[in-house]
Amino acid sequence: MADNKDKKVLNVPALRFPEFTGEWERHKLSEVCSFYSGGTPSSSKKEYYNGNIPFIRSGELHKDYTELFITEAGLSNSAAKLVETGDLLLALYGATSGDIAISKIKGAINQAILCIRTKQNKKFIESVWNKHVERLLQTYLQGGQGNLSADIVKNIPFYFANSNEQDKLAKFISLLDERIATQNKIIEKYESLIQAMCDTLVEQETQQVTLSFSDFGQSYLGLSGKSAEDFGEGYPFITYMNVYQNQIIDLTDVGLVKINETEQQSVVRYGDILLTLSSETPEEVGMGAVYLGETYPLYLNSFCFGIHITDEAKIYPPFLAYYVSSQSFRKAVYPLAQGSTRFNLQKSDFMKKKFSFPVIEKQRKIYSTLKTYSDKLIVEKQIMRLLCNQKCYLLRQLFI
Repeated sequence: MADNKDKKVLNVPALRFPEFTGEWERHKLSEVCSFYSGGTPSSSKKEYYNGNIPFIRSGELHKDYTELFITEAGLSNSAAKLVETGDLLLALYGATSGDIAISKIKGAINQAILCIRTKQNKKFIESVWNKHVERLLQTYLQGGQGNLSADIVKNIPFYFANSNEQDKLAKFISLLDERIATQNKIIEKYESLIQAMCDTLVEQETQQVTLSFSDFGQSYLGLSGKSAEDFGEGYPFITYMNVYQNQIIDLTDVGLVKINETEQQSVVRYGDILLTLSSETPEEVGMGAVYLGETYPLYLNSFCFGIHITDEAKIYPPFLAYYVSSQSFRKAVYPLAQGSTRFNLQKSDFMKKKFSFPVIEKQRKIYSTLKTYSDKLIVEKQIMRLLCNQKCYLLRQLFI
């Protein structure tokens, strides 16, 4: 590849395939793309669901299947819109805000997804977006979760190569994505194994105690009174995605927030269980992770809440990292999600809800068993992180 870093040529990437010359052209996405989003059929109409039309939600952009299906009646009596295989899909809000993918299936989308159609190379646009996505999210989202909009996306300008250069760059990035996809499958296999073992170990345990989280913990809210200008520097805080994606909080993936000396903000402590408060689907509400680090002070994003463990004679905090992802826990939390197009968890209702836990001695044994496999999973995730870092570097060098 040609190195353009020291050449006084404007509007070209730092690295470039040597056969290409000339400057890239700057366009707003609205100048080269068309857009539309969807909607959600009424959840009170049973006849709108369990049909044969895949209903793609923002957490499923990269998948070749969906967990939810709607009927023709659901499609025609709602704002849901059809997309084709190969359409470019962008998550506008929720846990996956800013996520982009080329659809692997034909199906319907809801209001949280923007369909982008274009004659440009879609993999090229996906790559350009991914190069800038962190900056875009910091500009338009607050505290790790928030809303993009079609108007925002349409007016974002990017630099475009000619069609031949777009095609070659797209093929190169696709090779990297194939390796990342393989690594992701390895991780998913480990996660499925750990999940299955957790469900089996918890459900087969005969010595159980019935407790609410208020029986052994005290709840607190995340950051309050913050604006976009407060994020990007200061003290570390745990992001929404860190809670949503992990069982144990990843301290290598935190945000920064300004905290004044006079502010009264809750601080996360070792052993705290952290849970999501809001999402576009009830299945994603109440997703949890445990903090097992020593960083202080450490804060929590405003779209989650935490629970300080006050009685470790009743609960072993590390065990909760696995328990809150178990099928029995998820089934119990699911009915607590309230809403129609967006779902929220009422903290007070959750704290009073009764759950069945293995006795403390069994909790420790279950955790010890599962941790062995989790340690292997951590290694595979580290490999994934290295691959993603490599891709991010190449996106920075190969695209403007």
